[in-house]
Amino acid sequence: MGKTFVGFGFGPIMSGLFLYEAFKSGNFSRFVVADVDAELVDNVKKNGGYYSINVAAENGIRSERIGGIEIYNPANQNERNALVDAISVSDEIATALPSVDFYDRGEASSVAGLIASGLIKSNKQKPTIIYTAENNNKAAEILQEKLEYRLNTAPYYLQILNTVIGKMSGVIRDKDTIEALKLSSITPGMERAVLVEEFNRILISKINLQGFKRGITVFIEKDDLFPFEEAKLYGHNAIHAVIAYLADLKGYRTIAEAGEDKWIMQVARNAFIEESGKALIQKYGSTGDSLFTESGYRDYAEDLLNRMVNRFLNDSVDRVGRDRPRKLGINDRIYGTMTLALQYGIEPENLALGAAAGIISMIRRGDTGSQGELKLPASSENLSSNDISALLNSLWGKAAENRFKDKLISLTWEGYKKL
Repeated sequence: MGKTFVGFGFGPIMSGLFLYEAFKSGNFSRFVVADVDAELVDNVKKNGGYYSINVAAENGIRSERIGGIEIYNPANQNERNALVDAISVSDEIATALPSVDFYDRGEASSVAGLIASGLIKSNKQKPTIIYTAENNNKAAEILQEKLEYRLNTAPYYLQILNTVIGKMSGVIRDKDTIEALKLSSITPGMERAVLVEEFNRILISKINLQGFKRGITVFIEKDDLFPFEEAKLYGHNAIHAVIAYLADLKGYRTIAEAGEDKWIMQVARNAFIEESGKALIQKYGSTGDSLFTESGYRDYAEDLLNRMVNRFLNDSVDRVGRDRPRKLGINDRIYGTMTLALQYGIEPENLALGAAAGIISMIRRGDTGSQGELKLPASSENLSSNDISALLNSLWGKAAENRFKDKLISLTWEGYKKL
């Protein structure tokens, strides 16, 4: 008898990665997923538990159909009970939620509550793993704490894993785009399509449960994920944002269009290899992993630069650049990478161009993100160094306890002048 997989959240990472890879593995006989989107749940049910995704390869887009899925809405008591039953016999669980805040959100739909209830119901106490796919490098530890609180113990048969997911994906809701790209909708008649890249080299924490054998075999275990989490944030995420903000400055709509702009791509390449790469190699070269070598990081950068601008992925500048106040935080992708570079004696001039473009983009679009109180200048034209300084200090607030703060502001001002 095959394994049982249970997933929380039916977005593109769950549907296009975890469930997809579990289905392809041939090692599972049961697939269960929970989501509170009633329309989505009902449509998959009406389609007999089948759904479609679209996979962007280098030479085109192919459609994949996945079936045999049980999907439940935990807001419904009967369906909540069915989820608890499935968790009680599960082998591998995955969470792919908007953030770690959703672990304990809501009574009926609380993920931590559902998992705890399932573990309590299980008498077998067989080895079980949980993949956490939220964008937080302490996601596993956060979920572990919430489960231990509910269970009053740390189950010896359970291991919660952090992940580093460098797979680009999204949901397309625009009917014209779906038709133009000839995408398969999630289910027939639904005006939603999942589009994911082919890449599946996902890194996970090393499993130490004795005798446990993963059903999803394609993932790669690492003794210490933190260096790779930083490589994703300060490499992949930072450069993706730099490309988006420079593309927005030039009026491009998609990241693929930016890929045709030699200047943007040279700035991105320099920032990736000469600034992000050189800093990360100095920091983590002693790990002995080939990624943190000159040739290894260069290969990593070139591969990602090619993947980011894949025209079949149809990634929009709006999507990659959204929530600018968060992404321009002093400890986030761009300024965090600039800080890392400065720590190792590297002048991040190319990253500074991306930061300055992000400031311009934020002002032009009136993007205050979740910080509704952030006051933006009326125009991005003719800003002074004082304007840049005031805006960044307002944006960063108390988080600006960074010894390089003044240097970061100065670099942004120099980048703004060049743009």
